[in-house]
Amino acid sequence: MFSTPKLPDPDENPDADVVLFDGHCNFCRAGVESLSRLDWGGKRLAFLSLHDGRVAERYPDLTFDQLMEQMYVIDGADRRHGGADAVRYLTRRLPLLWLAAPIMHLPGSAGLWRWLYHQVAKRRYKIAGKSCDNGTCQVHFDKRSN
Repeated sequence: MFSTPKLPDPDENPDADVVLFDGHCNFCRAGVESLSRLDWGGKRLAFLSLHDGRVAERYPDLTFDQLMEQMYVIDGADRRHGGADAVRYLTRRLPLLWLAAPIMHLPGSAGLWRWLYHQVAKRRYKIAGKSCDNGTCQVHFDKRSN
């Protein structure tokens, strides 16, 4: 079984931007672990799996299907940044990603980044597998992975 290190929690760091991700997805979990390491001091980002009950309580405007399609970052002003736009936002938020910011923000490139993000996101379980003991992952992703 895949073991996730303790990620910063929004309850412990209420001023941090909150990253909502698929906690059943090995690819996604590895990605947020990398983001956590890039957040020197652990003060800028906190993380919640979309499967955590607090997500539906705190962000009722985001449906389960939306959350399964892409990662979201909820910033300090309560704005939602989804998918490639979330990645673009994080390149400005985390100093270690500033080198990637110029290419991610090339004029006219947002559509390309969104398309690429979507292509990876819809195949993420095929790329790295899933980790859920009760089989619920299969129910939600069979229809999207074709």
